[in-house]
Amino acid sequence: MRISKSAMLALVAATALSACAQNRAKTDTPYVARDVGTLYTLAKTRLDQRRYKESAILFDEVERQHPYSVWARRAQLMSAFSYYLNSDYTESIQSAQRFLSVHPGNRDAPYAYYLIALGYYEQISDVTRDQKITRQALDALGELTRRYPNTRYAADARLKIDLVNDHLAGKEMEIGRFYATRRQWLAATLRYRRVIEQYQTTTHTPEALMRLTEGYLALGVPMEAQKSAAVLGANYPGTDWYERAYKLVNEYPVLAPQQAEKPAKEIDPVGA
Repeated sequence: MRISKSAMLALVAATALSACAQNRAKTDTPYVARDVGTLYTLAKTRLDQRRYKESAILFDEVERQHPYSVWARRAQLMSAFSYYLNSDYTESIQSAQRFLSVHPGNRDAPYAYYLIALGYYEQISDVTRDQKITRQALDALGELTRRYPNTRYAADARLKIDLVNDHLAGKEMEIGRFYATRRQWLAATLRYRRVIEQYQTTTHTPEALMRLTEGYLALGVPMEAQKSAAVLGANYPGTDWYERAYKLVNEYPVLAPQQAEKPAKEIDPVGA
């Protein structure tokens, strides 16, 4: 039994070591010394062949084998670009951030900031999910436009900022409508107000004003509902949202201040 146990332990140990070796082989690039020109050219060839993962690894090798060469600086940025094309956004962001930490004043710094912003932007998920990445994308795009406002990258970033804000507004609307279906009107109106105050230039503003009208009526404050409907009518007079708000306000009896503590009638969410 002693011999059998010893043999078994040795077999388990050998298997574990073999597995570790295989994992390292998959993740570590073997060090093969090559001159910088050959290595960079090979990386660029892989990029042209759309073999983006291999290209990124080879650009990383340029930096690893020749860290003080003029090629290393360019390779860092090309590595970030290759990872981005391969949809390895976390690796792309990290490579671009490493470039900026070493070369903050380089002429290619705007592009590095742009790659970071794109890396977050491409990971934005639908409004039903957590929007942490969306806010990171907004921060990265904003930093690019603040630092380098006159670059072509900033011009594209400004367009993307509008889209990101619209996405965040959509998330607030989605939460507001959820509260409305549960008749949690106060929580719903707070979400709609956030859209109007923070994302007023987005496509969600007309609906937010209509939903706010609906929420105020349900809370028994028709005067506030009329104000929201009036703002909606002044800014979006020809929309279906205004027609719906107008209809709600006119169907709801106007209460005197002392009567406005409770809703005069139950309000159903409109198309929530």
